[in-house]
Amino acid sequence: MNGLIALLGSGEYLSVMDDVDRHLLANCGAVDRKPRVVCLPTAAGREGDASVNRWSRMGVEHFTRLGADVQAVPVIDVESANDLNHASAVEDADLIYFSGGDPGYLLRTMKNSLVWQAAQKAWARGAIYAGCSAGAMILGREIPDFRSLGMRTYSAFGVVPVAFVMPHFDAIPLFGKPLVSSLRNRLKEGEIMIGVDEDTAIIGKFNEDWTVFGKAKAHVFSKKESKSYSAGEKFSLGK
Repeated sequence: MNGLIALLGSGEYLSVMDDVDRHLLANCGAVDRKPRVVCLPTAAGREGDASVNRWSRMGVEHFTRLGADVQAVPVIDVESANDLNHASAVEDADLIYFSGGDPGYLLRTMKNSLVWQAAQKAWARGAIYAGCSAGAMILGREIPDFRSLGMRTYSAFGVVPVAFVMPHFDAIPLFGKPLVSSLRNRLKEGEIMIGVDEDTAIIGKFNEDWTVFGKAKAHVFSKKESKSYSAGEKFSLGK
């Protein structure tokens, strides 16, 4: 995959992320034309039409305001994830944007689907993947089972070389701290997990440094060490 990847802790389609999204649009490969953006509300697919329509509307309004050619692609279940027209729209996009919701549902819906295959083809030619919250979590190696406080996990796509991606990191309440500790204890030698604060993003690509954008910080944890990075700072996720 040759395109950039943006992992957001929260804030999708809000003005607080304007600088992040302008950066993505400026680096998505569109030349002498408006960037083509697709917004996928898939992670909210079980929340009902009102939620899906709200995310779709917010995405279209946000990226239209930023000067893009944008459409919301209604991939909300396995059937729609295998719709040829939806897959075609995703494959032609310069920026593929997954908003938040249920990471497990998003993962199951995308797995082995035509839309996910189309996204991979788009990344291979240089399109950008942007995932907020659930959309970020599915790119790690695993997703924690929150009901077990991280004692159980299930395999994710493993696109980004980290064990876990934890969004909303600065908003995790005190009773959620044992989850973070549990996940760190699961890390093996050389493995890391990342936490991304709310209204914050990390942007990078394979074998290159990642940069923090937004209001707060990103956090990189190994089993025994941790380090935090503020907006504008760069760090490596390894190979």
